[in-house]
Amino acid sequence: MNDSRYTFSADENPLDNFVTNGGYASIFRTVACVGDSLSSGEFETRDEEGKPHFYDMFRYSWGQFFARMTGATCYNFSRGGMSASVYCESYAEEMGWWDPSLRAQAYILALGVNDLMGQRQPLGEMSDICPTDPTQNGKTFTGYFARIIQQYKAIEPDAHFFLVTMPRSIHYDGSHPDHPGFADAHAARMYELAEFFPNTHVIDLRRYAPVHDEAFAERFYLYGHLNPMGYRLTAEQIATYMDWIIRKDPKSFATVGFIGNETPMLV
Repeated sequence: MNDSRYTFSADENPLDNFVTNGGYASIFRTVACVGDSLSSGEFETRDEEGKPHFYDMFRYSWGQFFARMTGATCYNFSRGGMSASVYCESYAEEMGWWDPSLRAQAYILALGVNDLMGQRQPLGEMSDICPTDPTQNGKTFTGYFARIIQQYKAIEPDAHFFLVTMPRSIHYDGSHPDHPGFADAHAARMYELAEFFPNTHVIDLRRYAPVHDEAFAERFYLYGHLNPMGYRLTAEQIATYMDWIIRKDPKSFATVGFIGNETPMLV
């Protein structure tokens, strides 16, 4: 039987077998989406004078499309303009997002554009991570981003983490000569972090997702952000990639049902 639901091919790319119902990503019943505007379903408009206006429409976020696809509970731990530094230094605490009652089985982290392009924050080094006290991490993107992982791992040690790279896009690739290559450097760092932390995986949209070029933007963008179809498509890409990761290594996900469950795991 040649069916991707039961088999895995070594030459299969993560987005080869698109799922629209969540696939095996639906084994996670609670999911937290940590991100910026693109994780918040942000719509961009223009007024009569051409001035942009931005609206976080969470019900249109890819996280909530993911929730409706899989039946999972998905938390939007996100906001337009969010950066890892703001998340760690104030916003997560203000919003109660470190609350253990909101712990999740899976965390999907999609941050970096505002940090590296908007704020010109240094990427930093893996040595910026303090394994014993995340509050002592370096004041770099790597330090803050790792701190998010560390603090959620302290809340739910068995959770799985999925780190999202930036798709190739006309909106930032090559458009900032004073900060060149930041998206590629960000992608490389996601892989290093996935090696550093257990139960951590990379959703590499930069390598495998369609290029967000003019033709793509015509179909899936509303000015500088996605339109409803774009957010739905992103949800399908995220779920499909997670399905691929799980089918590639099912033994690593065999005990997902016990994550956050008070029932003791005896296997």
